Formats: sequence, C-alpha cells, structure tokens
Amino acid sequence: MQFPLVSRSGRIRKLVAGHRDSDISMIELLSLPGGAESFELAAKFCYGVNFEITAANVAQLCCVSDYLEMTDEYSKNNLGSRAEEYLEVVVSKNLEMCVEVLKQCENLLPLADELKVVIRCIDAIASKACVEQIASSFSRLEYSSSGRLHMNRQAKCEGDWWIEDLSVLRIDLYQRVITAMKCRGVRPESIAASLVNYAQKELTKKSTSWNQSTQPKVDVVSGSNDHEKVVVETIVSLMPVEKLVVPITFLFGLLRSAVMLDCTVACRLDLERRIGSQLDIATLNDLLIPSFHNAGETLFDVDTVHRILVSFSQQEDSDEDMDDVSVFESDSPTSPSQTALFKVAKLVDNYLAEIAPDANLKLNKFIAIAESLPAHARTIHDGLYRAIDVYLKAHQALSDPDRRRLCKLIDFQKLSQESGAHAAQNERLPLQSIVQVLYFEQMRLRNALFCSYPDDDHKPMHQSWRINSGAVSAAMSPRDNYASLRRENKELKLELARMRMRLNDLEKDHVCMKKNMEKSNSRRFMSTFTKKIGKLNIFGHSSSRESSSPSKRSQVTDSKLTERT
Repeated sequence: MQFPLVSRSGRIRKLVAGHRDSDISMIELLSLPGGAESFELAAKFCYGVNFEITAANVAQLCCVSDYLEMTDEYSKNNLGSRAEEYLEVVVSKNLEMCVEVLKQCENLLPLADELKVVIRCIDAIASKACVEQIASSFSRLEYSSSGRLHMNRQAKCEGDWWIEDLSVLRIDLYQRVITAMKCRGVRPESIAASLVNYAQKELTKKSTSWNQSTQPKVDVVSGSNDHEKVVVETIVSLMPVEKLVVPITFLFGLLRSAVMLDCTVACRLDLERRIGSQLDIATLNDLLIPSFHNAGETLFDVDTVHRILVSFSQQEDSDEDMDDVSVFESDSPTSPSQTALFKVAKLVDNYLAEIAPDANLKLNKFIAIAESLPAHARTIHDGLYRAIDVYLKAHQALSDPDRRRLCKLIDFQKLSQESGAHAAQNERLPLQSIVQVLYFEQMRLRNALFCSYPDDDHKPMHQSWRINSGAVSAAMSPRDNYASLRRENKELKLELARMRMRLNDLEKDHVCMKKNMEKSNSRRFMSTFTKKIGKLNIFGHSSSRESSSPSKRSQVTDSKLTERT
C-alpha cells in the first residue's frame, strides 16, 4: 500500500531509499502541516480515492504537497500542481473564497506564507474590493438638472459588502489585508467602517455595541488579555489619516480600551490627537473617561482629557498660523474654527461642572482644564462660573488664596444678568470677586440708563458699543477680531456722519432763527419811529399842508379872509 505514496512523494521516496537495507514498518513525518487530516487527503489522492478540492482544504493541500514533495517531477498532474491550479483559477477570482483560504492559512504559517498562498489571497481581496468600489461608484453617477455628471451621495453604497467577511480573520492577517487595500486606493470611509466592525467583533459585547445616538461604542469585555491589547494597537495603527471618517464615539471607546489595557504611549497619543481634531462634535459622556489605574485618585481620568484639550488648542493655533492674510478680509462673524472653539468651551465648562464635586480633584488639575482653551474661546462665562461655584461648594476647606486664584479664571464682565445677580449674593466667592461683580453691574446699569433715549435714532451708539461690543470683540480670535473691528469701525464712521449731519441741521436752524429775530426787531423799530416823527412835525409848512386834514386847511383859509377885511 506504500507504493503509490512512494511513487508520487519525493520525501517518502527519499526516506524509504535511506532505509533500504532494513525492514521499514513505520516512517515518521515530523511537523507535517495540517496534521493527520492533510496526510489523509494526500493519501486519498495517491490511491485514487475521489475527493473535492475546495477553498476549505486547498491551503492544506498546497502545504502538504510541498512538504511531501508531491510535484510534477515525480508524477504528472501531481497534487501540488492540482492545488496550485485551483488556487489560481478558482479562488483568486472570488473574494469570499480568498477570505476562507486566508482563514485556513492561520494554522499553516509560516509555510503558507513561504509558498505565497497568503500574499496571493491578500492581493486578490484588495483588487476585488477596489473593483467593487469602482463599480459601485459608477452605479451612483447621475446627471443633475444642469446636465453635469455628479455622484449621488444619498444612494447606498453596495461595494462594501466585504466588510463583514473580513471580520473572521485573525488580527495579523486582517492587518495585512487592510494595508493592501489602502495601497490599492480603497475609500477611507470603507476602511474606517471595516475597522469599526472588526473592533466590535473582537472587543465588545453585542448588548453595548451601539448607544442611543446610533454611533459605535467600544467597551472592553471583562477579562481582557494581551490579544485585546494587540487588537486595539493594530486598529489604531490602521486608521485612515483623513479627518472625520472615524466616528468620534468609537475613538473614545478605543481610548478607554487603550487606557484600561495599558497600551503603548504612542497608541494613546495617536487616539488623543485624532479626538482633539474633532473635539467640537464630542459629547459630555464621551469625555467622562473612568480612571482605571489610579486607585484613590479622581473618579475620572482628568489627565487624559487635559492632553486632548491641549491637542485641540495646538491644532487651532496651527490652523491660524497657516491661514492667508486674505482671510482677515472676510466679513463673516465667525469662522468654522471659532465655532468649534465655542462648542468646545461649552463642553469643557459642562465637564468641569461634572467633575467638580469629586473630593479628590486637585485645584491645579481643575485650573489646568479651565485654562487649556484660549481666552477668546468663551464669550460668556456663565458655565465656567457655575463649575467654579460647584467646586467651591464641594471643597469648602479651600484657603482664601486658593479661592482668589480660582475666581481669577472668571471674567465677571462676561456674566449674564442672572449669573451676575447670583454672584453678587454668593457667599462662597471671595470679597474681591463680589466687589468686581457689583462694579460691573453698576457699570451695566449706568450704561443702560445713559443709553435710554426715547428716539432710537438719536442714541449715542458709540457709548453702548464701548460697553457691550467690547466684550464680544475681546472674546474673538485675532482673525475674527480683526473683521469685527472693521465692522465696528464702519459703524462708528456712519455714526460720526450722522452726527455731522445733525450738527449741520442745527447750524442751519440757528442761522434761520437769527435772521427771523433780526427781521422782527427791525419792523417793530421802524413802525414806532414813524409814529414819533409824525407827532413832532419837524418838516415845516409844506409838509404840514400836505399832511394836514381838510378841516385844518379850511380853518386856515377862514382866518386869512378875516384879516383882509
């Protein structure tokens, strides 16, 4: 029964030839790939027993044929050539079969790798995924109303069905497949979706894999070991560099896993940097990272959150440095980076209020979190004031210098009317802070009274701008502050122009009134002077004759006639 094996297997032939002088009842085959199952398949092939070559056994057949040296050199159409033909013609044309062969290769390494079975399957998977993606993209092309060809983003992408198939692979082979896909140009969104799916299968319980916002969430299963640590570090290394392609909730879940599993510093810093680049879309629950290793310390991992905030601030600074000067000419009230700052500032204030009741939270760590953002990130300090008030209430043993140091974080001029009224009566605040609150409240009240004119068109806008807009202008970034100052300069110029027009109108009215007064005074003087002259009769007889009445002339005539007689 040994003759068919001897004729087709070079290794067995050599072993038999080496023991020709003695009777051989047993041949020992050490480290046979695939074990007894693989040898059984090889024996069936040698003895003509029919069996089917499939994706489930072709890797074993390739390895065992190489080990037994079952090549065409010893027999035509030997097992090695038959397995290679099936691998090349059938398996490489089908993505699912390639994944199945890779799964079988997990127990056949390193021989399967040396025979290039693994690399051929990986290349075939990457090529097929890329082709499927291109075909899916073409199916989503459509013409717009203007006749232009564009991609329909709302249509479901059908080219990523392979994501689920890859989740069965071992982490080392999965890493090689994803790396090949990235080299072939598979979409970053597809790569990210595959990473999320794989992490859920390897790290999470099904009951906690999705939260209420339908975003993937990672919570490490209890009893984690080195395998989970390798999975986390590998997934982080495979993440696309593109921004916003990986859900931020998933990033926070991986960060919790990395902290709990004590992953490498590079792994955690990479996650913190990625989270910092999109921190404006994070939620308060995302930031509440439990403190796993610091027993007796704070309830939440404040140091990790502080590093994330520092990373966010550094990225904001680098973005501003890269901006062109022409950006400052924009009249938009807020830029996307400024909007992100406002959102993160509100998030940080809520986070501070959440961790403030922790009795183990040191003052330096609280202040470090509050100061991690630039001064122009907060336009209103109500949230920061609330967090500090909670901290003061929970840490009543705080010394007066520490209280003053803590309250210096608050710009009391940026408190709302409600918060200012509360702060003015807050006994937990230092006396200096209460005095500042009362001073700014008085300034606000005086400004409101000063600006209370019945006619809105005649309000002194420059006074109200000095108090109200000044705080907003000081709260903006240098880029947006420049644009705001330009707008306010225009408003001041318009106000000055209106004042000049009103001044000209007043001058015209004054001139008219002066002329009217002069005219009325001259008329009254002439009429009075004429009456007085008439009474005096200083112009002689001719004048009196002309101006006298007929009765007087008759009296004169009569007197003359009497004298003649």
